[in-house]
Amino acid sequence: MAAVPTGPSFPPLPELRFDSGRLCLDLVATAHPDERLTSTDRLRAWLIGAGLVPDPAALAACTPAWLAAFRELRSHIGQLVRGELAGRPASAALERVNLLARAAPPAPRAVRTADGSLVRALHDAPGCPALLAAVARDVVDLLTDPAVRGCLRQCEGDSCPIIYLDTSRGRRRRWCSSEVCGNRERVARHRRRAALARA
Repeated sequence: MAAVPTGPSFPPLPELRFDSGRLCLDLVATAHPDERLTSTDRLRAWLIGAGLVPDPAALAACTPAWLAAFRELRSHIGQLVRGELAGRPASAALERVNLLARAAPPAPRAVRTADGSLVRALHDAPGCPALLAAVARDVVDLLTDPAVRGCLRQCEGDSCPIIYLDTSRGRRRRWCSSEVCGNRERVARHRRRAALARA
């Protein structure tokens, strides 16, 4: 799981989660339970936390138009993935995702550091279309791979719309996050048992 960036450029954002198992699903999760992409700074933090951009300086060109474009893509991915899970194809969303996937994603390169190790960098500062393409290609890869697509699950948490990849042994994962929805379920179960014991 990628770490959420912190420091002077980005305030701590614990609500940004990267635990769905796929980049495209992590983007969809930014809409729950409230809007998480509320500013260009938050979008930058998500792009870095998701591993799309290794260097915050590469995102100097991020504008409110980028924010609108990523929210739009998020909506199309949500419609598309939920539609596929429910057996209701979302043709307009599929068409838009396919269109965005046509652009070339950011080109990575390996850079040697002073200590001799290699780190990931980008050839050029990425534009919005390249970053949108990377996420759109991820959803295309996800939905066209039958084995991976078969691991898609809807969280069983109370009122949780998050979709994730169940890669657990035996495919028995029930929640988007054991620490979030799983913990809520355990607390609710404990309260029900305690109430029955008092009755």
